Amino acid sequence: MKTSPPSSSIEDYVKVIYSFTEWQDKPITSTQLAQRLGVANSSVSEMVRKLKDQGLVDHQPYSAITLTADGVRLALSMVRRHRLIETFLVRELGYRWDEVHDEAELLEHAVSDTFIDRMAAKLGNPVRDPHGDPIPAADGSVHMPAAHRMSELDDGHTGLITRISDDNPELLRYLSAEEIALDDDVEVLGRKPFGGALVVRIGSGGSGREFDLAEEVAAALWVHSAAAHPGCSLEHS
Repeated sequence: MKTSPPSSSIEDYVKVIYSFTEWQDKPITSTQLAQRLGVANSSVSEMVRKLKDQGLVDHQPYSAITLTADGVRLALSMVRRHRLIETFLVRELGYRWDEVHDEAELLEHAVSDTFIDRMAAKLGNPVRDPHGDPIPAADGSVHMPAAHRMSELDDGHTGLITRISDDNPELLRYLSAEEIALDDDVEVLGRKPFGGALVVRIGSGGSGREFDLAEEVAAALWVHSAAAHPGCSLEHS
């Protein structure tokens, strides 16, 4: 008997669950899932029960939600679609990086696997999207850069900006206006007293500029150590 493909809602849920834990180890809760999806807690509870029945998540009452192996496979497929579409929109259609998320959300459910594979080939099989998030390969393997939040780095740390969170489009527009981008050199100079801004130098040599970054901005930037090449990565399957 042929099984029907998962609904777009199921695809969205597993993608959000995966994305929440991609750059940190703490699993997502029902409340956090509801906030990310903009739905009521009761709707999340009902959908999580459905996901559990389909073998896509593990969940016990009042505990966090984790993906099963089947859930991870579906999530990686959707993440691959989303990030390839974002990359195509920026490279080929001239979208700004703060415009692509919503478009990709619509398109990722509407195109076939063949379309995605041909898009990947057309783009040269990129390994990261416009924000630096890794694009899973067709076989589900993911190359995660060894990177840390800028807000967590010690004074004097140097490296390259390797990922910029796309959670806040306004923050992306601010970074664009300040000409802060992926692969920029960065040096952490220190922090202003009494929990003040993080002071950093961005740019190489004489072109480097100092910035006082608010916590929200520093937490959205991920830095790859200068001791390693930006192409160096850790593989997770």
